[in-house]
Amino acid sequence: MGAPDDGDHAKRKLIGFSAGTLQALELLASDKKRSLQGLADEAFADLLRKHQRPTSLKEALKESTRRSPANENQPPKRKK
Repeated sequence: MGAPDDGDHAKRKLIGFSAGTLQALELLASDKKRSLQGLADEAFADLLRKHQRPTSLKEALKESTRRSPANENQPPKRKK
């Protein structure tokens, strides 16, 4: 998941936070010298990895080839 300035066609989605959560996120961003967008990108990428979801088209294509039994690295079965 890239930042809007890295060539990706960014889409926007409005997400609400409680006042306390937003304040904590803004403080974290300031402490880490990162943008709130950067923190969000990192958090969503981590969430997708946690649930074994691809974060890019390239990863999705790799994953789809792994799911096919024909692409597994198994030795050929011997005929009797």
